[in-house]
Amino acid sequence: MVTLRQLRYLSALAKHGHFGRAAEACAVTQPALSMQIGDLERTLGVKVVERRPGEVILTDAGREIARRGDDVLTASRDLVDFARHRGKPLTGRLTLGVIPSLAPYLLPKILPALQRGFPELRLELRESQTRQLVGDIKSGVLDAALLALPAGDSDLDAIALFEDLFLLAVPADDPRPEAVPVAVDGIDQSRLILLEDGHCLRDQALAFCATARRRDGSAGAMTFGASSLTTVIQMVAGGYGMTLIPQIAAEVERRDQRVKFLRLRPPQPGRSIGLVFRKTSPRKADFGALGDVVKGCVEESGCRPVPPGRKPPPAQNRADSASEP
Repeated sequence: MVTLRQLRYLSALAKHGHFGRAAEACAVTQPALSMQIGDLERTLGVKVVERRPGEVILTDAGREIARRGDDVLTASRDLVDFARHRGKPLTGRLTLGVIPSLAPYLLPKILPALQRGFPELRLELRESQTRQLVGDIKSGVLDAALLALPAGDSDLDAIALFEDLFLLAVPADDPRPEAVPVAVDGIDQSRLILLEDGHCLRDQALAFCATARRRDGSAGAMTFGASSLTTVIQMVAGGYGMTLIPQIAAEVERRDQRVKFLRLRPPQPGRSIGLVFRKTSPRKADFGALGDVVKGCVEESGCRPVPPGRKPPPAQNRADSASEP
């Protein structure tokens, strides 16, 4: 009979492509992992791996078995979660992912609140880009993730938490007053600094800029890429350009006196932040409680919590849809 251990070892082998690295990830010896893979092949009557010098490649059958095996492993973890978390919400282990443009600004707010309100919670955090987080939720590596909606995957569900509007960060010597909202045509897109490829915030800013070009006919160019909003703000402070920054980040980043933040005229671009999880997860009560904590912590940043029961936005970029009449 196929065992969960065999499926777990096959999953590690599919991920690492090497017996030694897969064994290390599973905290077993290489011979033990290799023996279990051999037993799996004999049980199923099919070869699942093709051994080559220095690497391992899954056969066509092996890739399909690994994919189906990951579904079984995820279901088994959900079964354990169901049994363990039927009592008080937010107890035990919970693995949570957060996108980089949110983690340094939101986590310092919610972690103390979680420690006070849910002392039995053992929270494990991972910061990564949206695509990686979505894959980790689907595979069961993560229970949930805080990211910009929509997640764009039919296997996932979400709780919309708050609206995070964009501000325009400019050097402090910019002549425009902070009290006067900036029109779209007041943004010199040739000087707009964006995060590097792969960050959803970059995609949202590009969608807004595409809308702006449709309005004024400008052809702007993105001249820089960076790996963190703090780096982008330092570039703005140095006079290299301007950037769009989420409101939740402005509270921290405006401590730099060399930068100021301007509001944008309606319709203001922004993003919807939500908690994303597998539709099949048994921990929806936990996610609801976590969402309530997040909502209670963001109001002081000027972000608008989403009322209970409101559905997440459809699979369309909010920054783009904000331009529609």
